[in-house]
Amino acid sequence: MQSITDDYAVSADKSRLDLPFIHHFLSTEAYWSYNIPMETVRRSVENSLCFGVYLGMQQVGFARIITDYATIAYLGDVFIVSEHRGKGLSKRLIGEIMSHPGLQGLRRWILLTGDAHGLYRQFGWLPVAKPEIYMEIAIPNIYA
Repeated sequence: MQSITDDYAVSADKSRLDLPFIHHFLSTEAYWSYNIPMETVRRSVENSLCFGVYLGMQQVGFARIITDYATIAYLGDVFIVSEHRGKGLSKRLIGEIMSHPGLQGLRRWILLTGDAHGLYRQFGWLPVAKPEIYMEIAIPNIYA
């Protein structure tokens, strides 16, 4: 039996990424990056390991990893556009990211999510075990 996700592809080939598509979603639909400038998106893509989700040549999803490829990876900007949700694409995307050869043997993976805890739990993600050791500088609404 062929899965609906067989019609889709996940790729880490940056040349396939549709930067205007990614910017549009991040700047207008993503609660974490509303109004993000195109130049900021471009720089973030250039300096990250990026994954696109495609139906044919059309990009329908995205995620990026900030990593040193040795000890740590931060997973961010994960999305599937609404008309392609409910098909298991986010699970496929996260599965392909987690199994990427360049990301094996890391001692720590981190991410921030406001609404997808259930998705990430399926891949072994847990709440921070020792929140008292984590610190941050957070600037909410920086793009406003």
